[in-house]
Amino acid sequence: MRPTVLIVDDEAGVRSALSGVLGDEGYGVAAVDSGEACLERVAGQVFDVIILDIWLPGIDGLETLTTLRERAVEAQVVMISGHGSIEAAVRAIKLGAFDFLEKPLSLEKTVLLVRNAVRQRRLEMENRALRADVDRHEVMVGDSRVMVQLREQIALAAPTNGRVLIHGENGTGKELVARSVHALSRRSAGPFVEVNCAAIPDELIESELFGHVRGAFTGAISDRRGKFEIADGGTIFLDEVGDMSLKTQAKVLRVLQEQVVESVGGRMGVEVDVRVVAATNKNLQEEIQAGRFRDDLFYRLNVVPIFVPPLRDRREDIDRLTEHFLARYTSEYGNRVQTVDPAARAMLRSYRWPGNVRELRNVIERVVIMVPGPIVTAQDLGFLETTPVRPDTSPVQAQPSVRLQDARDRFERDYILQALAQQRGNVTRTADALGLERSHLYRKMRSFGIRPPRAALDVS
Repeated sequence: MRPTVLIVDDEAGVRSALSGVLGDEGYGVAAVDSGEACLERVAGQVFDVIILDIWLPGIDGLETLTTLRERAVEAQVVMISGHGSIEAAVRAIKLGAFDFLEKPLSLEKTVLLVRNAVRQRRLEMENRALRADVDRHEVMVGDSRVMVQLREQIALAAPTNGRVLIHGENGTGKELVARSVHALSRRSAGPFVEVNCAAIPDELIESELFGHVRGAFTGAISDRRGKFEIADGGTIFLDEVGDMSLKTQAKVLRVLQEQVVESVGGRMGVEVDVRVVAATNKNLQEEIQAGRFRDDLFYRLNVVPIFVPPLRDRREDIDRLTEHFLARYTSEYGNRVQTVDPAARAMLRSYRWPGNVRELRNVIERVVIMVPGPIVTAQDLGFLETTPVRPDTSPVQAQPSVRLQDARDRFERDYILQALAQQRGNVTRTADALGLERSHLYRKMRSFGIRPPRAALDVS
């Protein structure tokens, strides 16, 4: 389908010249002589590019551009004017124009600019399609009690600008929670920028987060914007924040305090408006006690704590997750697998899932690829036999790897941490939820090394 261009100019000569040259370039071209006619035309037809004169009878070009953006018209707009000024150009760009041209027009430059605008329009359309595909696959599946509570926490936290710290084991879906917080926030139209703090070498992470100027270090051949600046107006997701070095933690803390980013080698700070969502699989209280994480940064990030439960604590969701991944990969690979038989489902429900939802997803992808028939059987899941938990494993056969008291303490500690996260660190409400006296809960927290957040208002 060839790209389309709408020319909006009150001069017949300009409309004729542009229509001719763009038509020769293979574009579908339409032309109108006023802003009112432009708005009427775009209401019934989609255009890739609108070439819009500023000086028009009736509503002018800038008013027309404002209305186009209010109506969410997605065409790229190129502004033109015979009385060009820096002020008009700056205002047009701020209103969302792609670029600005002065009359008399250079037809060669106009064609090049329209070509670039069409390319930008196509890239934006592809990006939206890719995001829609990601959103379609990456959904929070499950109706267990803990998942209902998790959704409730996200719904409460998302509309605010409060920083969120997501706790959970690897593979539980912390990134999905972060994306859900962003999608339900007032910043959803802005960027969502992810940074995996564990995957970036320490000597590069500052450049990645804050950007750098040319010549700041070996290999810095040009200026580069950092992730905080790219995320301006949106959300930055600091995944595995517990793996960040103390030096980088200090700089992140400064950005949170001042909302100003200073690039590596730069002298001028850049103001940013960014919501920070962080995630970790570590116990940051223990990291603080060990001197590996700053307590002031922890309390800055831990405004709204959210705990993502491991899959073993929501086994009732395994069947639905299985169906979800089965439908996804059967569609993706075009294989014949259609269902999982009862014995295989029992195996999936009883398996420990140390890798959580990510491991279940990988297992289903594997069987969709490898199983030749339409039904997945227990035999097809034989590779799960290496784990100590099987449907036919009796308590007598199981060999516990820890003492019962240690296992009980570990469960109790995790349960208290989860309850604290659900109550946003409020010890009084947590004690009520657990059916304990507050003094009793405090004693247990001290015995497990759990420190109540200093930022929490512990009132009844």
